[in-house]
This record gives sequence, C-alpha cells and structure tokens, in this order.
Amino acid sequence: MINSIEGLPPGLAASVSAEEKSHIAGIKLRGLLPFAVTPHFASLARPERDDPIRRQFFPDPREAIPDPFALDDPLGEARHRVAPCLVHQYRNRALLLAAKTCAGYCRHCFRRAWIPGKVGFHPDPSFRSDDWNAAFAYLAAHAEIGEVLVSGGDPLTLDDDKLGELFRLLRGARADIALRLCTRVPITEPSRLEAKTIALFAGFRPLWLSVHVNHPRELSAQSRDSLAACVKAGIPVKTQTVLLQGINDDPALLAELFQDCLELGLLPYYLFQLDLAPGTAHFRVELRRGLAVYRELGRLLPGPNLPVYAVDLPGGGGKIRLHENAIAGERTSEKGAEYVLKDANGREWYYPAG
Repeated sequence: MINSIEGLPPGLAASVSAEEKSHIAGIKLRGLLPFAVTPHFASLARPERDDPIRRQFFPDPREAIPDPFALDDPLGEARHRVAPCLVHQYRNRALLLAAKTCAGYCRHCFRRAWIPGKVGFHPDPSFRSDDWNAAFAYLAAHAEIGEVLVSGGDPLTLDDDKLGELFRLLRGARADIALRLCTRVPITEPSRLEAKTIALFAGFRPLWLSVHVNHPRELSAQSRDSLAACVKAGIPVKTQTVLLQGINDDPALLAELFQDCLELGLLPYYLFQLDLAPGTAHFRVELRRGLAVYRELGRLLPGPNLPVYAVDLPGGGGKIRLHENAIAGERTSEKGAEYVLKDANGREWYYPAG
C-alpha cells in the first residue's frame, strides 16, 4: 500500500500541489480518512488534479470543509445492528462487517468514520470472539434471512484461509444461506483474485460478487482477466457504481462503463446517489441533475442492461429507486435546502437540494 506522496509513481508525486501536501500532513490531526492506495490503482491515474482516477484516492483539501448535511453513519446502520458485526435492516438479508481494512481508501467512502482508529467497527479476524458468536447465533435463529452481504472494509483483505473459515462458519450457522461478497479489490488489486481464491468461491456457491467500479479506466487488463475468470468459474458478478461529480456524471461515460461490464459477463446492478458521509460534498451530484443523467443513460443502453438508480435514504431509511417522481417535495431546514423523499411506508426523509 502506498500511504505517502513519496511512494506514488514519479509523475503523480511531481503533480502534488503545496495545498495538497499541507492537507495530507494534517489528515491524522483532523481525524480524517487516511491516505492509502495500491500501486496498481495508482498506476491507472494521470497527474492532472481533475483526473477521475486520481481524485478517487488522492486526499482533497475540500474534505476538511464542514458540511451541514454530513452524517458519520449515513446509512443509519447502527440503528439496525443486532450484533457488533451484523446489521439486519431488510427482512430477508443481513450485512456482515467482516473486515476493517480496504485495499486503499476511496475518498467518497461512506464508512470512513469506522476506518481503523475509529470506534464501533473492530471485527476480530479470528472469528472466535463473543461478538462473532452473537452474529452466527442470530443468523441461525432467523430463518427469514436468505442472504448475507459480506462486507467491511473489504472482505478480500482477508487471506484465503480466513475467508474459507468465515464461509464455513456462516454455512454452519445456516446451511441454506446465500453469500454476497461486496468488494472493490478486483479493481484496486486484481492480482488478489488468484485461481485458488476463485476455486474457494466456487466451493461455497451460492456465492456471488458485488464489485464496486466507477469508471471505464478502472477496468484494466488485469481487472478484466480476474473478473472474467470468476465468470468462467460460474461465480456471478454484479457491479455497483457511485455517481460522482466530475468523475462519472456523464451519460456517455456511464454507458461505456456498463457496456464494458456486460461484455465481460458482469451485470450492472446499482447506480448509487452519493451517501452523505463527511468530507464528500464535492463529489455530490445534484439530485435533479442525477435524474437527468440517468434519463439520458436510459436512451443509450437497452432497458435490461440499465442498472437501478438508487439512494440509501440518509440516516437509516433504506434504499429507494430514484425516478422522475421520486422527489415528493422540497423544504428549507436549518441545514439548507432539501428534497423530500419517501420510503415504502410513506415516511419522509431528506436529501440536500444542492
């Protein structure tokens, strides 16, 4: 992992401004998201400050600007936590926080408050603590849960032995449960998907990958080979993408990304409106503009290939689909202008209108 300017490729290191250097120097003091990127992902970036790959991993001074809409727990996961590493928000699926590290830190990360050194997210990788026992016991007692999302951090930062142990424990709790592995590693460190790792996945089917990819240039030759190998082994791969200002908020670029995924045998699954994590407001696409981007995207891609445009309602309201009639109204609060969104039960939730 590269965690200093000196560790970057020479062209990138030379592009770092004095303002950026000052910001990076103060990250730890301010308690902000650490700077870390894999050599592979850094190699995909160009030195321009507005390069869409560079911006995703390189700390931006705008992260320190206060945002009145920001939430440390933007998805409200703490409200639905049934064990220290298990979240049960939706009736038929649960979220298991299996790792506390990633192969690099995306600057739009919505779990940035739980990164190492923060409270509330410290899974024991031995899977032998009372915290883990509580999670497995909960799954065993709740037959309505048909799928577990294995996330973190990134579960592929665990080695194969640990992953295999975790999968066995999950199936020991519930033999019939499906596993969804939520990861960005096939993009940031594709060499991690070795043949033996893919064979491990195949041994625990039903198991599928949910891969986070935001830009066509992220699909390097190595990532394409790793993802194609998963598909060839019978491991379904779905993708999720976050709509990001100045990075992928262009219908033609998104169409290129999703078409590339389809040609690899990957299914574009979700296009997410940005979550309201601290330090990410400069990535936020205005919601009505996001709807316009998605509308044009629908003209460029056949309907069955179009991912769902969705938002996690801030604070724990769950996912809703975004469409032309999704905005129920507008209001002004002490934070500023907000759109009114409603969940399936008609309860109102609020997302910034700007």
